[in-house]
Amino acid sequence: MPTPTPPQPPATAPARVAIAGMTGMIGSALARSLTADGTACLALSSSGRPVDGAEQTLRWPADTHALDAAATDALSTCNAVVNLAGENIVGRWTAAKKRAIRTSRIDRTTALARALADMPADARPGAFVACSAIGIYPPSGDAELDEAAPTTADTFLGDIAQGWEAAANPAADAGIRVVHPRIGIVLAKHGGALKQMLPIFKLGLGGRLGNGNHYWSWIAIDDLVAALRFLIANPSVAGPVNLTAPSPATNRDFTAALGRVLGRPAVFPVPAFAVRLAFNGLGDEELLASRRVVPRRLLDAGFAFNHPELTPALHHLLR
Repeated sequence: MPTPTPPQPPATAPARVAIAGMTGMIGSALARSLTADGTACLALSSSGRPVDGAEQTLRWPADTHALDAAATDALSTCNAVVNLAGENIVGRWTAAKKRAIRTSRIDRTTALARALADMPADARPGAFVACSAIGIYPPSGDAELDEAAPTTADTFLGDIAQGWEAAANPAADAGIRVVHPRIGIVLAKHGGALKQMLPIFKLGLGGRLGNGNHYWSWIAIDDLVAALRFLIANPSVAGPVNLTAPSPATNRDFTAALGRVLGRPAVFPVPAFAVRLAFNGLGDEELLASRRVVPRRLLDAGFAFNHPELTPALHHLLR
């Protein structure tokens, strides 16, 4: 079987990119990739303290969400703005947690989109990559979900994701190319879901969640970064784009594959009621929900995954 061709952006990488959420797992990985190729990264930070790897750090206050003149002047030098900022959804969904999730996504994106729209037309960045999530789709069993699939506001995460995407409308109305990467379960050795699972599975205590028949739509961090770069650089892509590998796996198959890669049994199932008890709403809406999401628009645009299959991806990440 031929070795996959590493995905490449279709055009010259932009000279400067502003990233909100640059200190997070995805943002820092994206910044490292861009800077390695000579692209300068500016960080949007609520504290304004210098961010490692950033050429410049712009203060984006978490209370008012308002960017000052110095920040908007700096954004005018950027080819693209990428918004990865948002409160972590992991944890018990108390009223305060839900407010933080909503505000950090919808209110902040609205303010950033309006700031970009208010800039002079010839100073606006060419692209606003305003991230979203596959939680925008309703749980759909075995049905494949591409970007044409219906979205929902009937779940907390679906309502948040719809509002998150709509919050970028001022930028789109101003003529800025807006892309909404709908990100799936990101697999990385040192962060995200995989990091949380590894200690349990290394002890041989891992297993499926509930009956394990629900689909998990995953993507390796390397492919996620490459896909984000592809979207930044590709002027023909706008709107929602699923950022998931083309081979979603059931939770049963996912946990079995992880056990095999680690050389450990994965035979200790976690009952659904225990998942709900431990994770509150996150259990039903994410961990036990079945979303078989496929990256139709990404593939149609010519993106090539380097890690399209789960077991080889896990071997790569855990080597």
